[in-house]
Amino acid sequence: MNFTIDNIPFGIFSINNNQKRLATIIDNFVVDLYELAKLGYFNELKIKKSVFKNDYLNDFIGIGKTKTNAVRKRLQEILREEHIYEGEAFYDVNSVELHLPIKIGDYTDFYSSEQHATNVGMMFRDPANALLPNWKHIPVAYHGRSSSIFVSGKNFHRPKGQINKDENKLPIFVPTSRLDFELEMATIIGKSNEIGESIDVHDAEDYVFGFQLLNDWSARDIQKWEYVPLGPFLAKNFFSSVSPWVITIEALEPFRVEAEIQNPTVLPYLQEKKHLNFDIKLEVILQAKGVEELIISQSNFKNMYWTVAQQIAHHTVNGCNLNIGDLLGSGTISGKELNSFGSLLEITWGGENSIILPNGAERKFLEDYDTIIFKGFAQKSGVRVDFGEIRTMILPTK
Repeated sequence: MNFTIDNIPFGIFSINNNQKRLATIIDNFVVDLYELAKLGYFNELKIKKSVFKNDYLNDFIGIGKTKTNAVRKRLQEILREEHIYEGEAFYDVNSVELHLPIKIGDYTDFYSSEQHATNVGMMFRDPANALLPNWKHIPVAYHGRSSSIFVSGKNFHRPKGQINKDENKLPIFVPTSRLDFELEMATIIGKSNEIGESIDVHDAEDYVFGFQLLNDWSARDIQKWEYVPLGPFLAKNFFSSVSPWVITIEALEPFRVEAEIQNPTVLPYLQEKKHLNFDIKLEVILQAKGVEELIISQSNFKNMYWTVAQQIAHHTVNGCNLNIGDLLGSGTISGKELNSFGSLLEITWGGENSIILPNGAERKFLEDYDTIIFKGFAQKSGVRVDFGEIRTMILPTK
């Protein structure tokens, strides 16, 4: 990981289980923002010091972009002064505990990668008509469960539930045997809209504070049995993982690229003057217990068909109110090549194929004590913005 001066993300840390505080990270140093505030570094910004001594970023986000961007700019000024690293506000990243940075209110998970939706449709429906009729007209989504989202480093037990292996027999209750990851990005909402108020697609990014990596863990055999008629439930709500640092949307400005051409033309409320996405390289690594790490997917956030602005505009077009700290999942991010698919469901094509590990073992889906690692970064013309990582191990069923 390479956290540079161009990045300046925000997170929450603690030392020896003491009071949680706001932080940023530069190189391998976690920077205590409450300590800097006490030393007067933010006095001219007129921000209450208590904002920096907090369990979550929500109150900080709530002071508004003008001030949060000013804090980020001030930090860049401070951190360019080499002597500052000798102060008491700096900690080796390995000496602190990083926490879930956002108190997540509501969690909406989109389904916005055309290649992922096509792959799934080919496997489970009609290969000639893989996309459902509505897919290219609306950013499809469902509401998830925010209480089961945890930060990187928190492991979970293999979920159990109902599956139906044979349509001619009754379902059975067993631990999932088709446990999977989903490579996603999380959008963190930074401003609220009133109930009944729609957010214009051209204003939508004003409501974005930043982004994290997101692993939307999935139990495919449970999902297959339960998803008709209302969609995912127990196959998704048992656990999700996010990275500890929130990367501001302002830090990603240099990495904007043209988004995918949308055909047919979308309805006017989804039409953007600048139809742009972000060039963020993403990587999935599988490590079996005692085995060397293996890169199994390399994708990119720019592979999304629906942009974040379109997701927000559609989410609120009916008057739905978003709140500070809400999390929007991008949906699984898959490219067009096999090595860019964002889930094992696609990589192994529903279990028909295998991944061969460095020790010769095979994987169709994940086994106990496997660890999945997500990494992400954007880089261009000497500017690099790192997202850090999500690292999660699967434990046996309780």
